[in-house]
Amino acid sequence: MRIISGKHKGIRLWAPKKLPVRPTTDNAKEALFNILNNQYYFDEITVLDLFSGTGNISYEFASRACTKITAVDADYGCIAYIKKVTTDLDFNINTFKSDVFKFLTKTKIQANIIFADPPYEFSQEQFEKIHQLVFENNLLLEGGQLIIEHSTQTKLTHLPHLKAEKKYGGCVVSFFEIEVVDDEEE
Repeated sequence: MRIISGKHKGIRLWAPKKLPVRPTTDNAKEALFNILNNQYYFDEITVLDLFSGTGNISYEFASRACTKITAVDADYGCIAYIKKVTTDLDFNINTFKSDVFKFLTKTKIQANIIFADPPYEFSQEQFEKIHQLVFENNLLLEGGQLIIEHSTQTKLTHLPHLKAEKKYGGCVVSFFEIEVVDDEEE
């Protein structure tokens, strides 16, 4: 895996082979960040990276000057690897070793971007539960987005707040957003 842009552009990272991960492909990651780059100033946002695995997405945000990043994964090896890279590259990434569903139930962290990349073999109900917990617990800041990466077999278009869906090979990235209500009356 490599960091595509920012301070550490071009750096290649090799995660231990024993980690139970499927990192986001460079093509999908580059396309995702091209979209986000036009919507956010990375140094001003808070990011929650769920099912963070190798930390691939967190590193990309950190390399682009985001300093408020929380990475959550249930695997001890993944969290240990993220901590190592965070130290080696002087990133500011907080880590939590936790079941993501339990974390979403208990956390008070609100974020501009919540990125979730669960295992593709998750059931339809598990994918929907991520969406449900984020919105029920009001974890998005105003104008924020929940972004869920999933396979083409998983369908999320029926869920509320869908803004867009982008396909990259066998990967789909679904964007959910609460519309910002303008308080001014006409």
